Amino acid sequence: MEFFKEYWWILVILLMVGILMNVYKDLKRIDHKKFMDNKPTLPPHRDFNDKWDDEDDWPKKK
Repeated sequence: MEFFKEYWWILVILLMVGILMNVYKDLKRIDHKKFMDNKPTLPPHRDFNDKWDDEDDWPKKK
């Protein structure tokens, strides 16, 4: 148990390395070219700013 008390940070580093290796392996399996070819179309984004565009708060130029 003394080893774990003094060197707990090594276990944390090993855990982080293992997580990063799994993420890397999972990302390698993704075929981005196939996804881009079959990418679904997204609906247009609506943020309701079109209502504010009609209001002109700037002073009129003469």
